[in-house]
Formats: sequence, C-alpha cells, structure tokens
Amino acid sequence: MARPTALSNWLAAALLMAGQATAQQAAQDSDRLKVVTTFTVLAEMAQNVAGEAADVVSITKPGAEIHGYQPTPRDFVRTEGADLILRNGMNLEIWFEQFLANLGDIPSVTLTDGITPIPVAQGAYQGNPNPHAWMGIETGLIYIDNIAAAFGDHDPANAATYLANADDYKQRLRAEIGPIRDRILALPEDRRYLVTCEGAFSYLARDFGLQELYLWPMNADRMGTPQQIRSVIDGVRDNSIPTVFCESTVNTAPARQIARETGTHYGGELYVDSLSAPDGPVPTYLDLLRVTAETIADGLEDGAGS
Repeated sequence: MARPTALSNWLAAALLMAGQATAQQAAQDSDRLKVVTTFTVLAEMAQNVAGEAADVVSITKPGAEIHGYQPTPRDFVRTEGADLILRNGMNLEIWFEQFLANLGDIPSVTLTDGITPIPVAQGAYQGNPNPHAWMGIETGLIYIDNIAAAFGDHDPANAATYLANADDYKQRLRAEIGPIRDRILALPEDRRYLVTCEGAFSYLARDFGLQELYLWPMNADRMGTPQQIRSVIDGVRDNSIPTVFCESTVNTAPARQIARETGTHYGGELYVDSLSAPDGPVPTYLDLLRVTAETIADGLEDGAGS
C-alpha cells in the first residue's frame, strides 16, 4: 500500500486523473450497477452472475501478484462511481483496507463469508485462513451464491436475473470440473498426492481427495531453499509419489529438480491467483479450474502408469 508520507501525493494524482476522466465517465454512465473487485478471478465470476445487468471491473490486472499488491492512482480512478466492491477476505488482500479507506463510503462484501476456512499449516501465517478458497469446487459455489446475494441486495430490480445467472453458472462449474474430479478420485488413494511449490491448493486438494505436499507455505519469505527441496524429496520418496507440479507464477526450477532427483514425473504448471489475458490459457475462472484440474489429472494418471 502507499506509504503514509506519500499518501497526499498519491491521492492528489488520483483525484487529478479522476477529474480528467469525468467527462468520459459521464458519457458512459448508465443505470446499471457498477461493481469493482479486488482481482481478476472475482471479476470474471461476478461478470458471469451480472450478465448484462451490471458492469464489473477488477482493480488488479491479469497476471498481477495479489497478496502484496501496490495500488496505483489509476486503480483509484477505476473505482470512480462504484456502487459495490467485492473482496475475497481471509487476509488475502493485505493492501485493501487502506485502499478502501481512501475511496469513501462505498459498500463492500466479503465473498468468503460462510466458508469454513482451511488453516495454513506452517510458516509465518500458520493458523490463519488459507485464502485461496475459490480453488475448491464446493467453496467456488459459495462465492457464486454470495455474489448473487450481494448483487440482489444492491440492485433488487435485477435480483431474479442475478439468481438465474448464478444457477446457470453453478451448473456449468459442476459440469466442467466434476468429471475431472471423478478421474482423480478413481486413482488409487496412495497415488493421490498433490505436490506443488506453494501451499495454495488446500481447498482443491480437499475436494479432489488429494494429500498435499509443498515446498513453501503461503507468503513465505524464502522459496526453494535447499532445506525445502530436501524435505519434499524425502516426502516424494517415502510415499512413492509419481508426479510433482508448480504454480505458473513462480520459479519452477525447484520442482523440476525434485522430479530429476527422485525420478518422478514433472506434471506441469498450475494456475491459482490470477487469470491470463483473453488470448492466454486461463482467461476465465472456469478455465483456471479446468486447466489446473486437467493438468493434475493428466500428471497423476501418467505418473501412475510409469
């Protein structure tokens, strides 16, 4: 977040940009609900629920690191005229409280309300909620319900539209991701291990019947240390784990080293924190879940057969 000593300059720049954009925004104004989300995954989910009844924008862009994001004056401008802000919560957006305080009186909704959190197992954040709840099928459905409820509360005239869109969206999620989950659940239990670089997949692992092993915990200060690599190598060997993976946004070298030293299969990169650009591999939330789940299923099936 912006440092207090620079806050006045930051706000001044933001307000100047907002003033320059006033005429353009006035021309584009409509009666539709304007919704701002903290990152791209939430924005895409919300737009599916909104359909044509509301406009949704994300503060962060595709590929952004969302845990320690540094807001810019342009982000402030994007929130001008917002009726509602959607946030993940569970301490994911550590930059958001100061940002929200600078926006004035805009209602915000936490989309993880009603989700039983999985605690972080180790590291500096041990015991805190793992915030990546959108990666689970069952928890993803709660996000969708919470979005529809928030939209209906702030735009009652279109509440029925939001509920219908949410029901359709949930059916698509189950239809696309459910069969991939069944593929993984069909594997022998002792082969269902998910080895990743960061411990960001606890909700997906729970829904897919996977045991989780990772190099470093969420938001770790040190990543891919010799001690972390040795610990996972021991875990892979002790449990005869067939495949290892890594996130798309971090250095994959430690995971590849583990695969080489243990003779296991490197299964590829997984997506979690951000959508890609429209022409990238995961431009939508369902794409993010599908590509990640298929990569895991393919890797475990290939490893089990090797």
